[in-house]
Amino acid sequence: MNQTTNEENTMSLTTREVQALDSAHYMHPFTDHQSLAGKGARVITRGKGVYVWDSEDNEIFDGMSGLWCVNVGYGRQELVEAAARQMEVLPYYNSFFQTTNLPAAQLAERIVGLAGARFSHVFFSSSGSESNDTNVRLVRHYWATLGQPERNVIISRKNAYHGSTVCGAALGGMSGMHAQGGPMVPGIEHIQQPYHFELAPDMDRDAFGIEAAGWLEQKILAVGPEKVAAFIGEPVQGAGGVIIPPKTYWPEIQRICDKYGILLICDEVICGFGRLGAWFSAEMMGAKPDLITFAKGVTSGYIPLGGVVVGKRVADVVIGQGGEFNHGYTYSGHPVACAVALANLDIIEREGLVDRVREETGPYLAEQFAALSEHPLVAGAETFGMVGGLVLMKDKASRTPFDSSLEVGMICRDHCFANGLVMRAVGDRMIIAPPLVCTKSDIDELIKRVRICLDATLKDIQSRGWMDAGHSAG
Repeated sequence: MNQTTNEENTMSLTTREVQALDSAHYMHPFTDHQSLAGKGARVITRGKGVYVWDSEDNEIFDGMSGLWCVNVGYGRQELVEAAARQMEVLPYYNSFFQTTNLPAAQLAERIVGLAGARFSHVFFSSSGSESNDTNVRLVRHYWATLGQPERNVIISRKNAYHGSTVCGAALGGMSGMHAQGGPMVPGIEHIQQPYHFELAPDMDRDAFGIEAAGWLEQKILAVGPEKVAAFIGEPVQGAGGVIIPPKTYWPEIQRICDKYGILLICDEVICGFGRLGAWFSAEMMGAKPDLITFAKGVTSGYIPLGGVVVGKRVADVVIGQGGEFNHGYTYSGHPVACAVALANLDIIEREGLVDRVREETGPYLAEQFAALSEHPLVAGAETFGMVGGLVLMKDKASRTPFDSSLEVGMICRDHCFANGLVMRAVGDRMIIAPPLVCTKSDIDELIKRVRICLDATLKDIQSRGWMDAGHSAG
């Protein structure tokens, strides 16, 4: 009944009327608004399972789980009911003034239990961006409390994404974000990303992992070990194009952090809550973080919530010696968000989604996705759990890329939209992150649609004379 009512309310306006309203008043994230106004935004009206529908009733396979977050799929009534129950009892109260609420306390305990014995506390926010702002404050407060305020430099990676707030953007290594807004937060340094395919394709992958991790030690020595507070990294870089590091990378990063005594922050906003086949993936990859950033999958995106899982090393100092921590948000520990998160974790546990991704659907996706390398456009395709990326190239035999000005990735993305698929373009790298509830048959349908879109892209660029027409989809 509620879904029908919402649809009726939405579609009391035509698609063009909604687009005009949107263009006149709504500023979207990461958008060229002049360009969008010319064609109009796609109006999404409903979702169920792994699909969403637009205002023209086109069915779309959501290959990006919304924005890496709808882990349990759309239309989960349990989450709606959890929100409604909590709103009836206590829709909101703050966590300032020495107060708490039951869902926040219960969720903190549960997340600590999922993170493991080295963790003791959770600091809540409303997003991954806010959570990484919190990390900057926590790390610098930690070292100042220990009498080492000069240890305030945080090292990150190029092409990393850690949010869009001023702190988050400074931590991240996205050149486009750094080009806007002038100087950001001081004391942030960057090293190269561990992208084997682009940086060292002819080098042994494991050897490259060691070399890439070594760039951290080089930067520590260049800055001065006495000034470095922490290193932050995504276990698998998400928005940067699903950059999967060699298996040797993270153990070596951990060794270097231990050698110089610096803190390790693992940003699991995308990777956490089952996406890579573990509740949190850092330890599975050989890292032992002191702080874990989370958001997105904790509520499957049904309501905003984020936070930082705080290890005992940091918590013991900040809580035991640090006095008042002058940081927080109006919505820290929001009771409705925490209640939804608890219900979401119940679904993930009850349906065994973490184990399913690790043992069944993740390996199956890897097998099917790798087969896309046979396509004339695809120079490489790889996955980890339920994320994947493939590279489009003009000539994969000679590793000749398309001119970046052609924006072939965006052309492919447009063909995806036209053929009922959400697949994201990062340059000429196409990426997916389907819902964790995907079955093998869902994956088959996903790959089928990807192939259709790749064929349409190939035909399109051949017609423009950008690629030899002798290359065919077969």
